[in-house]
Amino acid sequence: MSPQQSTPTRLHIVTGKGGTGKTTVAAALALALAAEGRRTLLVEVEGRQGIAQVFETGALPYEERKIAVAPGGGEVRALAIDPELALLDYLDMFYKLGRAGRALKKLGAIDFATTVAPGLRDVLLTGKACEAVRRKDNAGWRAYDAVVMDAPPTGRITRFLNVNDEVAGLARIGPIYNQAQAVMRVLKSTETAVHLVTLLEEMPVQETVDGVAELRAAGLPVGAVVVNMLRPVLLDDADLESAANGRRTAVAKALSQAGLGGARKGGQAERLVDPLLAQAHEHAQRVLLERRERAEIATLGLPTYELELRGEGVDLGGLYRLADSLRKQGMTGGES
Repeated sequence: MSPQQSTPTRLHIVTGKGGTGKTTVAAALALALAAEGRRTLLVEVEGRQGIAQVFETGALPYEERKIAVAPGGGEVRALAIDPELALLDYLDMFYKLGRAGRALKKLGAIDFATTVAPGLRDVLLTGKACEAVRRKDNAGWRAYDAVVMDAPPTGRITRFLNVNDEVAGLARIGPIYNQAQAVMRVLKSTETAVHLVTLLEEMPVQETVDGVAELRAAGLPVGAVVVNMLRPVLLDDADLESAANGRRTAVAKALSQAGLGGARKGGQAERLVDPLLAQAHEHAQRVLLERRERAEIATLGLPTYELELRGEGVDLGGLYRLADSLRKQGMTGGES
């Protein structure tokens, strides 16, 4: 990496319907982007300490802290943004309040400001991430090769990112307005990509489709779709058709041939037919549904990446395997 070097995308914003695993995907992407000696900052903006849970570490403070080493010696740092402390930073930066700002916090003024002016809150949250994207040292080196934001759910993502419109009602001139303008320049630039995490289920896919439409209408850059928790297909097309049509006689015969007793009524094979058919039918219906949802995702015309369901859950080792999968599929392609 050199001071002049640039990358196609520096700010990766990860959103998704609740329950789709967006925090896990954001963490895996941060690890993938940090491979081979690169540095990534993983930012949390919702105050849930989800990143700490995924990386199996203690609650994160309001500071950029190293939480993982990526393959090849890279590193992931994490930041849990506290809106009140971010506002204190902002007041100190633009108004040089120092101790006076801390006094305002004690009086409750900071909490009041971020509560009654949600647009200001979003400027602070997004602004902190954008500042990390732009940050350089005295030699002109980038502080981070990439910043990954674990963002709010799909239903709120466009309003959260479109801070310029939110702040317009608060101020049309001055530092707050200028900060919002600077944030929007980053968010709408080629340095940014909003990735949407979904499952191959009707509601998450529909919310993804709606979210993409809203982001595009707002002029925000859409990146990729990540299909998470993908379950394996256990039957080929011929077997799926048989399962969907419930071909009872064929199943009983196959069980008998497998040595599970005769297919006569009341025999062992006969007793296994109905439970097996029910499971096979359920599997066939799920596969057909997932194919329809995958076709719906394809209409978006976006790069799509898939992560398999891990039945044992995602521990730290599983997180590294997910990162490796994203890297092998090319989601980090072109990152320096």
